[in-house]
Amino acid sequence: MAWVLSRSRTASDAGTAKKEPEAKPARPRRSPLSLVVRFVAMVFAFAFMVAFAVVLARLTLEPSPASVDLTHTNLHPGASLKLYLDQPEMRDAIKQIGGNILLGVPFGILVPIIAPKTRGLLRIALLTAVVMLLVEFAQGALVEGRAFDIDDVILNTAGALIGYLLLGRRLSRAVHKKPAARKAAAEKA
Repeated sequence: MAWVLSRSRTASDAGTAKKEPEAKPARPRRSPLSLVVRFVAMVFAFAFMVAFAVVLARLTLEPSPASVDLTHTNLHPGASLKLYLDQPEMRDAIKQIGGNILLGVPFGILVPIIAPKTRGLLRIALLTAVVMLLVEFAQGALVEGRAFDIDDVILNTAGALIGYLLLGRRLSRAVHKKPAARKAAAEKA
């Protein structure tokens, strides 16, 4: 009978007893060296982003009084591209189109390193388009000899996506790799 009684107490105690919360697994700690490397990479990326912003401002926001008669606002995607391609010198078209694409590449490489939550084609495209729209609005509204051109925004965004796909995604993952992923990669090697 004692056996039955102790068994029934255990069963009834189990239903009323408070469940203890399960302990969360401990987060793996980053080694001090990996923290230093990550910090240095972030500082370099930030410094390059500042340098890129300065170059972007110099290239796009400096007045060009000689171009006042040549500039026109373009709100129709492809209109400026057609004008570039219709020029007699193909070199000028390549310079205009290629320059706008190259201007976006550093953005696609550096932004995911500085802000890892921006990783992803759609996020990079949206962020680049917003920043370049702001630059183009400033050009059109504030700078003499410059005008808003939607094709520049499209080409800059394409350049950022190219930079992201070629290098930005990989560099961002390398800099912001989780400690468990680092350990698994080290064990694999």
